[in-house]
Amino acid sequence: MQTIPINTYNSPTVILELIYRLKVKDVMTRSLVSVPLGTTMRAVQHLMREKSITGVPVVSDKRLLGIVSMDDIIQALDFGYINEPVELHMTKNLIVLEDDMPVSFAISYFDRYRYHRFPVLSKDKALVGMVTTRDISTRLLWEINHEVENLERMNQSTKVTDGLSRDIQSFAILKHDFENAGFASTEVKKKLKQSNVFPRTIRRAAIASYELEMNIVVHSNGGRITAEYGPHEVVITSEDSGPGIPDIDKAMEEGFSTANEWIRSLGFGAGMGLPNVRSVSDDFSITSSPSGTTVISTIRFSDNELKPKTTKDPTKENETNDER
Repeated sequence: MQTIPINTYNSPTVILELIYRLKVKDVMTRSLVSVPLGTTMRAVQHLMREKSITGVPVVSDKRLLGIVSMDDIIQALDFGYINEPVELHMTKNLIVLEDDMPVSFAISYFDRYRYHRFPVLSKDKALVGMVTTRDISTRLLWEINHEVENLERMNQSTKVTDGLSRDIQSFAILKHDFENAGFASTEVKKKLKQSNVFPRTIRRAAIASYELEMNIVVHSNGGRITAEYGPHEVVITSEDSGPGIPDIDKAMEEGFSTANEWIRSLGFGAGMGLPNVRSVSDDFSITSSPSGTTVISTIRFSDNELKPKTTKDPTKENETNDER
């Protein structure tokens, strides 16, 4: 059996984002070959040969009743009942997927049960597709190529009206991905240092990007950090996919946090994230709904900024003297 060379534990971040974002309905085969009750095992054998498939669902009024596999056909030939109807010999105890499940469920199913395929049902229990490891691998490869193309376009400089270049960096952030937390803010700092931006500006951008990144990791279902570099400012945008902030005014109060005990035990969730971002931003905005939260922090380039007194850079404990 072909296996999927990825898992939900130690695969690269971009792969993890895809397998949690994609649904089974995004990867399944919709054009099904099925047979009704009364079809002989011999007819299914011919159908498998004609269509080059190794499994055929038995369906009545869109309801899945069973599956005839290649193993079932081989046994029918060996034991001499190849001309009997499918309902007598089909596999009835089936493990199914629902079309709205994340692809991560399908991957874990293939790993756990070692089957070649799984039927896919809709919420009303109608058979709507079939998924194989090849279906998943093919779609993931397409998505990865598409993601690479998007990143290449996003990292290309485009001209703005004043003739100066504007660069964009974008980073996918996963829920509870503490191992990679801080990568986006490190890249933002690196980019600003390469552009010879003033150290205090770099510090403010590092604080904003890190706090926004950690907010996604700790409180959301995952999202993205985007840094847009212009000739006079950097705009850092945080977008997540929910569950949203019920009370934004409360969330902006220093020390207020909805983090659970587990998060607090890891040293996060002190309730200073959003207040810190606002304090280092020249412009700050936040909008939230159950479908997601968007925070925009604008930091302008200047050589006369004052170092915030109440804000600590959580991304760097020891700084060189020229950055203080």
